[in-house]
Amino acid sequence: MYKPNTIGITRLSGISLTEIAPFINWKFFFHAWRITGKYEGIESVCDCTSCKTAWLLQFPENEREKAEEALKLFRDAQEVLRQFSEEKGIRINATFGLFGAYSENDDIVIVHEGEKTRIPTLRQQHTSTDGFCYALADFLNSKDDYIGIFANTVSGAEEIAKKYEEKNDLYHSILVKTVADRLAEATSEWLHFQVRKKYWGYNPEEQADINNILRNDYPGIRPAVGYPSLPDQSIIFELEKLLYLKSIGISLTENGAMYPNASVCGLYFSHPQSKYFMIGKIDNEQLEDYAQRREKTTAEMRKWLSSNLQ
Repeated sequence: MYKPNTIGITRLSGISLTEIAPFINWKFFFHAWRITGKYEGIESVCDCTSCKTAWLLQFPENEREKAEEALKLFRDAQEVLRQFSEEKGIRINATFGLFGAYSENDDIVIVHEGEKTRIPTLRQQHTSTDGFCYALADFLNSKDDYIGIFANTVSGAEEIAKKYEEKNDLYHSILVKTVADRLAEATSEWLHFQVRKKYWGYNPEEQADINNILRNDYPGIRPAVGYPSLPDQSIIFELEKLLYLKSIGISLTENGAMYPNASVCGLYFSHPQSKYFMIGKIDNEQLEDYAQRREKTTAEMRKWLSSNLQ
């Protein structure tokens, strides 16, 4: 348990793109385009032919065509980032709250301004590799602990993509959207770093080593709504009540989807043993118990948790 330096809600508007861009995990950008493989050093390849050739020669001959495709895609993405920066067509906003909290059975109880918000969690029914069945509530003490919630968004990309669509340029439309998605994830990574180091301050000596950060080599986790450990998308409506997502330009559909699409919302845990995990399949007994704790009908929760049902 580490008391945050800043209790309550903080909002950050107009975050600089130059601060966020280094936190982009390009591996997942390539995955979005179904290009697998490792492309280390791609950021350092300049425009000259000799530099490009030297980089490509690092790969086995049968992989060079795919590496060249990745390089072209990466350069096109850099052009999109330059467009975002020069034309100021996007805006990056974020909000987070650090609150008193505790666990009660498999529920997370958040305390803010004298009010309590209960966030039920699901528990694994098949053990993880270390032999335990985890629930996110395990990473809070039963009293006098703290939790964070966050949301961030990249707005304006949809409008830019639409202009490309009107020109029948679907490639650049999709490229803009995938770059914006990566920026949203990068913003959540950057924000988590700021929280760990300054606002919560439980890891004040941490350095901005991008490679370590992208490997999750730091204490604490930030599971987003929809992550395998937090699969109930309807939880976002509970977090919205605390964060006021509209204050940073995020609206929710009736299915809990965020708009703009390049948005992330989730929880912060500082427990040194907190880890990411997958809930996996749950049985009817847990479904009924969870529905009761969510104060919803079992039928309603079946809709939200359909992919987790046996």
